[in-house]
Amino acid sequence: MSFKSTLNRHQQMLNDLFALEPQVNALCETVRRALAQGNKVLFFGNGGSAADSQHLATEFVVRYHKQRAPLAAIALTTDTSILTAHGNDFSFDTIFDRQIQALAQVGDIAIGLSTSGNSANVINGIQVAKEVGCITVAFTGQKGGKLVNIADKIIQIPSDETARVQEGHLIVGHYLCEALDG
Repeated sequence: MSFKSTLNRHQQMLNDLFALEPQVNALCETVRRALAQGNKVLFFGNGGSAADSQHLATEFVVRYHKQRAPLAAIALTTDTSILTAHGNDFSFDTIFDRQIQALAQVGDIAIGLSTSGNSANVINGIQVAKEVGCITVAFTGQKGGKLVNIADKIIQIPSDETARVQEGHLIVGHYLCEALDG
């Protein structure tokens, strides 16, 4: 594999992202309305997607480009005591569920990131968020996995390669931050 090959796959994913403009713009408006109504955004995922969740929550709360008031967001992937206690006492498949039950309110937005769309704990988190009354969003890869049939809104990055999907999630997430910066 060459650097050029990697860049070509990255460029192909970027070119294919243009087709997602309607879904991404609709997501921006949904998030903007929810925040204006006093709601918050909850981000969660595994591995690299956990890191991306933390990254995006940080951009909301601290700032993206402009100096602005903080936007209400939290990454459910950061409290190691909750994650390890829940994983030990209950199950890794439900590590986001109790946090959502404790923190989410009707009208909040739950964004679960899963490159495959089949991460059990993200699926369960999205289902619990729906039960609580959240607007649910799944950031997935091209196939979408099981999340396609569960979440209210889907952002399917047009690739099956994990690294490209994660890059696409960040591009969409950064655009969301930029749009909210207004």
